[in-house]
Amino acid sequence: MPDPSSSPAGTGAATTDLALVAAALAERLHDAGVAATPQRAGRFAAAVAAARPAGREALYWLARVTLVGDRSELATFDRVVAEVLGAPPPSSPGGEPLAPSAPPVALAVPTEGRGPDGDDAGEDDGVDGAERLRAAASVEERLRHTDFDEWTEAERERLRTLVGGLPVVAPSRPGRRHRPARHGHRDDVRATLRRAHRTGGDPVVRARRRRTVRPRRLVLLADVSGSMEAYSRAYLWLLHRAVRGARAEAFVFATRLSRLTVPLREADPDAALAQAAALAPDWSGGTRIGEALRRFNEDHGRRGLARGAVVVVVSDGWERADPTRLGEEMARLARLAHRVVWVNPRAATEGFAPLAGGMAAALPHVDALVSGHSPAAMAELLAVVAADGPGGRGSHRAAP
Repeated sequence: MPDPSSSPAGTGAATTDLALVAAALAERLHDAGVAATPQRAGRFAAAVAAARPAGREALYWLARVTLVGDRSELATFDRVVAEVLGAPPPSSPGGEPLAPSAPPVALAVPTEGRGPDGDDAGEDDGVDGAERLRAAASVEERLRHTDFDEWTEAERERLRTLVGGLPVVAPSRPGRRHRPARHGHRDDVRATLRRAHRTGGDPVVRARRRRTVRPRRLVLLADVSGSMEAYSRAYLWLLHRAVRGARAEAFVFATRLSRLTVPLREADPDAALAQAAALAPDWSGGTRIGEALRRFNEDHGRRGLARGAVVVVVSDGWERADPTRLGEEMARLARLAHRVVWVNPRAATEGFAPLAGGMAAALPHVDALVSGHSPAAMAELLAVVAADGPGGRGSHRAAP
């Protein structure tokens, strides 16, 4: 591993590489559920620069003592680091998991730094471990901006990490109740009069109240027809994340509508996704978007599921049936929902225009059109949903 102290200021290219490696590993751990904060990532980079670990085992222990803060995170940490380093974690040396009773490995301290043959002792293993970290960071950074349609089957195995770790935050709405607040926008007359008893009836201190904020319902409907096959798996992971993290309602459709909210509540994502796929027998079939929306509006939307909600429709807009039905059902949905966001992965294509029959019929009733074609674009979609800005149907389009 290069010695960053070779730079006069100690902040040369090697230090920059270490910062990128530490940030990438910390981000991957965070996506997997480990509370690897930026501060811990900084400690990890500093520890590697100072100790120059002589091999993968040393690198493992430096990462463990700087990036893990709780015993319950160890299993996830071991799994992620094993994937990155390409080797199983070393056996525990005994003692406390985060503070071994004895150093488990030797560290190559940069004094003379030479082995009996004149070479840097343990340099090959250390460089190999660091290179694996850099390679993993490079691959993940590339995949973040790569269209899901261009991912290889091997790369799709990373969907759980890249997509499953995205923060899904439901938009908020004003509640009906008020609560005490020092800087509230409304006078609390009763509380003010109660306090006035302490000052001889003089209301010296005015009590204030403010309106509570509650999460707005989030509903996601994802097209799993053949034309959306390259994106279906990624959005199924997102649906699982939304149901678990934001209590969203999840549906998929091709030629028929299937509600997946209940199976996607499962803690085990693999079992949840398998059960969800079993409930959608028309997976990768044709597309009847208008009919699917009609079933949603009549069976769920009118009964309250869509009222005041932010509804996200994921589809490329290819409609097999008459697009007029799609336009009518989108108009009904727009009247029920607070906002409608349409996700069309084809919108990222250069020169895209919503001219397909289904897309053209739906667009006048859409508040925001986004692409969501990659993990980075999917994160932008979630930002649009969480922001919950003012409506502008038929004209507002987020950048793909």
